[in-house]
Amino acid sequence: MPYNHGVSVTEQATSLTVPVESDAALQVVFGTAPIHMLDDPAAAVNKPILCYSFAECQNNFGYSDDFKNFTLCQSMDYCFRVFNVAPIILVNVLDPNKSTHTTANAEEEVTVQADGTLRYDKPYVLLNTLVVKNAETPLVAGEDYLASHADDGSVHIVVLDDTAAEAATLKVSSKSLKPDGVTVADIVGGVDALTGQETGIELIRQIYPRLGMTAGILLAPGWSQQPVVAAALQAKTEGINGVFRAVTYIDISTDAEENGAAVYSGVKTAKEKLGVTSAFAAALWPMIAIGDKRYYYSAAFGALTAYTDSTHEDVPYASPSNKALRCTGTVLHDGTEVLLDQQQANDTLNANGIITAINVNGWRSWGNNTAAYPSTTDPKDRWLAVRRFFNWDANNFILTYFQKVDESGNRRLIQSVIDSQNIKGNGYVARDYCAGYKTEFRADENPTTSLLGGHLTTHTFLAPYIPAEFIENINEYDVSALETALTGGEAA
Repeated sequence: MPYNHGVSVTEQATSLTVPVESDAALQVVFGTAPIHMLDDPAAAVNKPILCYSFAECQNNFGYSDDFKNFTLCQSMDYCFRVFNVAPIILVNVLDPNKSTHTTANAEEEVTVQADGTLRYDKPYVLLNTLVVKNAETPLVAGEDYLASHADDGSVHIVVLDDTAAEAATLKVSSKSLKPDGVTVADIVGGVDALTGQETGIELIRQIYPRLGMTAGILLAPGWSQQPVVAAALQAKTEGINGVFRAVTYIDISTDAEENGAAVYSGVKTAKEKLGVTSAFAAALWPMIAIGDKRYYYSAAFGALTAYTDSTHEDVPYASPSNKALRCTGTVLHDGTEVLLDQQQANDTLNANGIITAINVNGWRSWGNNTAAYPSTTDPKDRWLAVRRFFNWDANNFILTYFQKVDESGNRRLIQSVIDSQNIKGNGYVARDYCAGYKTEFRADENPTTSLLGGHLTTHTFLAPYIPAEFIENINEYDVSALETALTGGEAA
């Protein structure tokens, strides 16, 4: 044993735990992408890919303004070109190895131009399936010819082989992507019983173990208006990886023939048919336009929510309602203009748990209620901003205190959790993120039987601010002011 003489310092593990913050508005978007533009299209199929820029989106998925066939491009465009928010996670389900997702283009003769180039006018061609022949002799890509996608969607072929370049025609065949072959079953996905491979929305499970991030908003613009997809998205908002929570933004179709509504008065019925009732969901109508581009509202609202968070210290306490949408109008699926006034938006849509948009000195999102309203008036389930704050706080708690699991359940451990949470909560209150935040360890919630089972329970009371949805001013005629002005306050 050492002989101590002098001054010494020892260190002990910090009793307070530094919080780990989750990504409240991290968008996870499911849909289809123009992967025929990629060198290896199969690399971008049924895999969550994190993108921090528009360039990354293009490199990983390709890009096209054809939002109907390539639905992921809506979120790429709105996130990075309209609001410049990042990151997002994209999942493409269009699979070049699936027969229903491709079309075989029969061999045909294509004229060789005087400059030794060919225009192969087929849409969505998978360049790795391209077969070019001079008579019956196959040409080798990269040696005898170069092929690339032109801006108009055709394939531009430059012939390098002199003999082939001098030929009048070459024979060309290929496979093309078939976006309209994708079904709701592909979006919803599943788990292969033999291989365990996950596809579609089931890939939500992989996001945290693969990327170390928690999903904040689940989206499927161009697909969520389908009841099966809407149900799958709502089902996945709770219990992600068994513990995490998210919200989902779901579009109500603007097509009456698709069980949607072309008129605002029919949106409530369309919402009921779609089955959007979750407190973890927001229902949206109609579509958003920027010039000739038409976006499903969920793509725009997801980007707007992320932008709103970014301007509020990345804490989801502010409502995205009454924020500028940065668009030129609202439309139906066929481009027909939709013009709602505030009363229509309030009484028919907001009152039934539907978020819309109105033009008040510019286009703004309009609505604070989750899809559960008016069936529930519980503040944590009615207000979208409150629901998102609860989700964010719950995810942060799980991430922060996972390191404490399996440690000795003694007073020191309990006190470190309580102190850490309350210090963090005091900071939230001081910054006006919420009205109150307090965590306790209560004896009545921790009976001996639970403690013997290794189960400790803490209780957090939190009060995110409710959106100031209605501000009223009462005007009253001031008779005394009139009397003073006319008589100087003297009696007649």
